[in-house]
Amino acid sequence: MAIEDIKKELEQRFAEPLDGFYKRRIIFWNDEDGEFLDEVKSLSLSNARVLVLEEGNLFVSKKLLSSDDLISNYLVYNSIHVDPEHDWFLDIKLYSDEYRADKTSRLMQEMQIVNTVELRNAVKEFKGFFNAASRRKMIASFDGTIDKKSTLYMSILSAICGVKERKPEAIIKAVISAGSDLENPIKMDLLKYSVSHLFWSLVHSTTGFNSSEKMDDLTNYVVLSAISRTMSSDVLSGLESKYSDIHSGFCYDLIFNWIHGEDKNSFRSIADYVTGNLSLLDRFNSFEIKDLVGTDVLPVIDEVILSKLMYGISNRTIDSDSVIRIVEKRRTSAWYEDYTYFYEGIYQVALMNQFYESYLNSFHHVEAKDMWKAYTSDYYQMDTFYRNFHIAFSTCLQTLHPSLDDAFKDLADYVEKEYKNWYLDQLSSNWNKVIETDLGSTGKITGIAQQTDFYRDVVKNIDGKVFVIISDAMRYDVAHSLAKQLEIETKADVEISAQQGIYPTITKYGMTALLPHKTLEVVEKNGTTKVLVDGHSSEMSDRDGILKSYSENSVALRYKDIISMKRDDRRAAVKGKDIIYIYHDTIDASSHNDESSVFDACEKAINEIKNLVNVICNELQGLNVIITSDHGFLYTYKELTESDMMERSSFKKDIIEQGRRYVLTDNSANPDFLMSVKGIYNDSDMLGFAPRENIRVKGAGGSKFVHGGISLQEMCVPVITYKYLRSGYKAYRINKDKYDAKPVTIALLSSNRKISNMIFNLSFYQKEPVKDNYVACTYIAYITDSVGNEVSDKQKIIADKTSTIAKDREFKCTFNLKSQKFSNTETYYLVTVDEEGKQIPIKEEMQIDIAMAIDEFDFFS
Repeated sequence: MAIEDIKKELEQRFAEPLDGFYKRRIIFWNDEDGEFLDEVKSLSLSNARVLVLEEGNLFVSKKLLSSDDLISNYLVYNSIHVDPEHDWFLDIKLYSDEYRADKTSRLMQEMQIVNTVELRNAVKEFKGFFNAASRRKMIASFDGTIDKKSTLYMSILSAICGVKERKPEAIIKAVISAGSDLENPIKMDLLKYSVSHLFWSLVHSTTGFNSSEKMDDLTNYVVLSAISRTMSSDVLSGLESKYSDIHSGFCYDLIFNWIHGEDKNSFRSIADYVTGNLSLLDRFNSFEIKDLVGTDVLPVIDEVILSKLMYGISNRTIDSDSVIRIVEKRRTSAWYEDYTYFYEGIYQVALMNQFYESYLNSFHHVEAKDMWKAYTSDYYQMDTFYRNFHIAFSTCLQTLHPSLDDAFKDLADYVEKEYKNWYLDQLSSNWNKVIETDLGSTGKITGIAQQTDFYRDVVKNIDGKVFVIISDAMRYDVAHSLAKQLEIETKADVEISAQQGIYPTITKYGMTALLPHKTLEVVEKNGTTKVLVDGHSSEMSDRDGILKSYSENSVALRYKDIISMKRDDRRAAVKGKDIIYIYHDTIDASSHNDESSVFDACEKAINEIKNLVNVICNELQGLNVIITSDHGFLYTYKELTESDMMERSSFKKDIIEQGRRYVLTDNSANPDFLMSVKGIYNDSDMLGFAPRENIRVKGAGGSKFVHGGISLQEMCVPVITYKYLRSGYKAYRINKDKYDAKPVTIALLSSNRKISNMIFNLSFYQKEPVKDNYVACTYIAYITDSVGNEVSDKQKIIADKTSTIAKDREFKCTFNLKSQKFSNTETYYLVTVDEEGKQIPIKEEMQIDIAMAIDEFDFFS
């Protein structure tokens, strides 16, 4: 800075108004390096006297300022290094101003660095770094002043690493994530600005790593140390020189926050490197799941666990309860989302196995109505588990995962055998025996509601306007899932029942049966049959007229039409109508293009119908909704074999119409192996026959997705009655607690409130089962100090247990305290919050008493 500019600046400072009671201004110009000593000796100011301090005039100068001249303004130039304890002018400095003009001082002032000898020397040492204004700006952006050398060093390292917090975890994470030794730009900058020794000093202090200055070695060390925090030392045997037990807490905190943060995916390449470099896949594969299940640092751990689970299930070497416990534990791990469909598929298989174990000897009913009741209350669950497995499996087919794909496909083969060869075969065998007499004599199963009575017994019994949603091929298990979701997600009374579908269980028969009618009849035309209502055609274009002939204020609409309408058009379409039939076709339509997409279509159908119910209740002011179907379906994933098919050669000449699961013939036919089924076609001199069990009749078209037959999956037609309750209605106000969805709550089960280890367990329990209007909720639990700073990692609790047994709703969480000092006299808190932040956090007082907890330390000492 030029002396002329300094003079001008100083004169401006002296010209400023004095504070109250001040009669003059003294400014100490501190210039420890003496850069302006020569210039200041000849400096004169218009409004102040200049006094240059030297070793020989200190006493005289002190006397001048303190006694001889108490009126004049003074610029006191000081280039002498003085210890504050022996500073003769300290009392004067306390009420005087300070001025600095040297470059180092200006830089320190710009960056909020306290101007001490130690810090000045440090700034000079790294002047190459401070030359750039952009880097100085980064230093200045940190909160607070820099008053210690260690804080300055942390600021420099943080700026080079481009992190916003002066924390060792952030610095080391940034360097590790920047790449390997020869490709790491941050390491190059550390060398360029001569601060590499600071970084390695920081690394050694926090992680204990001191074996080299190679980034790859550091990466291995930090990751392995983090793993050692939650994994048995037996698993890491032979790698002791590559990690530190003592410093595992710091490394665990660093990696835990990384893989549970928003930039989790940036860790995957590092994880892959460490896994390959240390041959961890082979190592982990040689241990059991119990040795790995508590650790989630590396994605490979999930791959090993999944492989072992699938192998154990396929070879029946692991029990279902263990599988469920393992999957539930892994749901809170960092990489679970990357493998969700594998875990979900395995979970569904475990449920299938539990079903198998529970009902192994159950399919021995004598009465059809008893078996029907058992299916609608319990047996249908196997269809749900199978459907959910294949939804997960279809995702696997769309996402390449070489290490797991083949094992998952082997698991699909296992599922197919259990579902098709045991469940479907045993269920249908028993079902065929108990229905044969009724179907042969009347076509109706005694004691079961009939689809042909739907309009009379269900629709007309609704008091007021009613919306009827008919979803083509919506099977009973799909409808049950829909009903459950509607019950949880909306304020309504929801009930599900079932009715026997008309035979054959195909669209043109089922859709017709749901219409009002006095008579149903079948006529033959061009080699196929046509179903008439009171002598009239019942195609989609005819249904509106049929409805109006029984109730003038009725209308038939297509789902695709009404959902694409604007609000006013929707309201106009149903205005003045009492009975509104809405035809929905997502499941059946998907089968025409791709049989294997049927279960995905089921999920889509559930979401579409939920949305339609919301439209009806919120936009169209509807209160009553009935959801039903024309028929169900049979579906098996694997291609069928010859043993699953039957020839039609013995009755081919008699066939009037056939499908994979039904045959209509003239009245002279008597086919072998088929079950006779009486139906509305008999009055037209036709006979109906059904393949037994799950056999398909050979013919054109797909064979995996079929309907038309007499299986429970085809004949059991769901009926959901939905009564929406508006908030202002009396029934809602009286039973508000019953209808309002409430998250299940959790509470701390552990009685001990004293933490005495850096790693500790706490047990929680879910107070209510997920049932009725109690919905699942995810909670986050962690420990804080008295002012709210987090002092532990965060653990996730997925509270979605449905069991009514309290013991089954317990959770055990393992927490890790951060590497810092704890006081046994301070109050700490266990904080539990719901993930969405809708509930008031729960705080429980805790005490931490750890004798060997890590104290604060200077990273650079």
